[in-house]
Amino acid sequence: MGRIVTQVRITNALDPSHEIRCDALVDTGAVSLVLPKAWKDRLGKLGSSQTEEFETADQRTISGEIAGPVQIQIEGFRPVYSEVVFLDMTPIDGQYEPLLGYVVLELAKAAVDMVGHRLVSVKHFDLK
Repeated sequence: MGRIVTQVRITNALDPSHEIRCDALVDTGAVSLVLPKAWKDRLGKLGSSQTEEFETADQRTISGEIAGPVQIQIEGFRPVYSEVVFLDMTPIDGQYEPLLGYVVLELAKAAVDMVGHRLVSVKHFDLK
């Protein structure tokens, strides 16, 4: 299976002068937008923050921080308001790899086109 990477802009909803622009790996197994903890200060002071436990793809349990509110804009899709998860990440070749999870994709009305290896717009929110 191919990798889908898309450009994302994350803006502090309470102080729009703080934002992050990055490429994120689309990961439908991740619940939210996951960013490296090293980037947290770039968003300034966020309104809320709490520590939670998360299970990784290899079944490890790790601690992370959920913080927000932020505005998330996936390139080519409408902006949405949500929270982000900050985790300790190890850069690969000097680069972090943020993850774009399914909750943000659904809010932005974006779906994964498995054949075209891209994000596509959906017409309706799924209420089922």
